[in-house]
Amino acid sequence: MSELAISGLGAGYPGREVLRGVNLRVPAGSLTAVLGASGGGKTTLLRAVAGFLQPTAGEIRVGSEVVASAQQSVAPERRRVTIVPQEAALFPHLTVAANIGYGLPGWRAKTRRARRARVAELLEVVGLEGYDRHRPQQLSGGQQQRVALARALAPAPAAVLLDEPFSALDAGLRASVRDQVREILTGLGTTTILVTHDQDEALSMADQVAVLREGTVAQAGTPEQLYRAPVDLALAQFLGEAVLLPAEADGSTAGTVLGPVALTESARGTGVILLRPEQLSIAPGGDTAMVTRTSFHGHDAVLTLRAGEVELSARVLSPVEARAGDTVAVTVRGAGVFYPAKSSAK
Repeated sequence: MSELAISGLGAGYPGREVLRGVNLRVPAGSLTAVLGASGGGKTTLLRAVAGFLQPTAGEIRVGSEVVASAQQSVAPERRRVTIVPQEAALFPHLTVAANIGYGLPGWRAKTRRARRARVAELLEVVGLEGYDRHRPQQLSGGQQQRVALARALAPAPAAVLLDEPFSALDAGLRASVRDQVREILTGLGTTTILVTHDQDEALSMADQVAVLREGTVAQAGTPEQLYRAPVDLALAQFLGEAVLLPAEADGSTAGTVLGPVALTESARGTGVILLRPEQLSIAPGGDTAMVTRTSFHGHDAVLTLRAGEVELSARVLSPVEARAGDTVAVTVRGAGVFYPAKSSAK
């Protein structure tokens, strides 16, 4: 296991700077998910770490070795970093075993034996024993992704990069495959960077989430830290569903259209409170808000409410008795994050 450390990284393309002073530490054996809007620098970061793009500033370390800087760059095949691409990219004319062992030495009898043993070991790790003679076209999408992961793990890399590896899978399959991949990587203690646009994927898989915004890391921390306490309102609205209430803070609570709301930290003045839809509870017969729309999602439902001039969302368990036009009482569970008025422009 090796730590992957990115310090002051700058990178881009002719006439266009994409990354500006990126700092990110991926502890050995952990998984960090990199999120961001299109054009925020996710792919550029991945290319720089993989060795396909040389930095213009800063450095990238794998363990104690500097593998890339503005002055030097270790070749991709020598930096002990492998990548799992978006659509597996398996060789259709090769068997599963040949795909997994493609990057391993195997010309001499001794190395051929070691190669076969390594392939057999990885087939067991990814749960595909008995599939060694299959061709990629005989596999499901999820099985193909597990073969691609096994191929990336074959040379025992210091770090693995996952480039939106589940985006081509059906929604029902995606959740199960990502759980399997997470279990495999955790079991092996593999240092991993996952680049994804899927927030649920990032929050459920990662030990750490880093959000890239305009070429820099806007915030990095545990999934719960980013979800519960975004650094600013822009990040709050980007990551998950946000309920934003105008508020007047006075110490540990703030006055809102829903009544007093507890704050995560003491504050004073005018601003906005961040809550999440699941923090709102509703009860029929009250007059705090009016239901304007109900969206059914199976195990739960999202109610769109209007309280005075404020529109907000509440996520509640099914079945839901309230319908459009009903008035309901709304209570807040837990505390909200307060952002002073001056921070709302961030």
